[in-house]
Amino acid sequence: KNLERVLAVAEGMAPVVLWIDEIEKGFAYTRTGDSDAGLSKRLYGRLLTWLQERKGPVFLVATCNDVESLPPEMMRKGRFDEVFFVDLPTAEERAEILRIHLARRKRDPGRFDLAALAAASEGFSGAELEQAIVAALHAAFSRKSELSTALILEELRSTRPLSVLRREEIEALRAWAAGRTVPAS
Repeated sequence: KNLERVLAVAEGMAPVVLWIDEIEKGFAYTRTGDSDAGLSKRLYGRLLTWLQERKGPVFLVATCNDVESLPPEMMRKGRFDEVFFVDLPTAEERAEILRIHLARRKRDPGRFDLAALAAASEGFSGAELEQAIVAALHAAFSRKSELSTALILEELRSTRPLSVLRREEIEALRAWAAGRTVPAS
């Protein structure tokens, strides 16, 4: 009932963007349906039908961290208008992400060397950049000092990003995306 309600509300609000975060998690048991008396399978089937037949201007955005767990029928053309790949941020994007997170914490981004921070954060995700700022704020508080470029650089240098820790997985994902997706950047 809840899925039907969500789809009906989305169509009633159209034009609208419907966001499904981590779509692969919502249908983890669709292959067998054994864990819930087939409920996941039925919900999955209903979503596939709606994706194929929707008539109203509902733009569906679905994020996915493990694309290989999605069944092929989910990725079939006609269900999604386009498949985008969001890679790790470029230097320019990292500088903008850092600027945003500094501003959110009431710090003037103009006081920081964003170019140096972006250069030092090659391979960092947006979440890792945010965490570096949070950790640097904690360090500044502990030292009774102001947040500085040097403190953020210190945190960046002491962090091993997922792009290093899980390099093979990220390279495999990039290889999968090549030729199958549109780059989001």
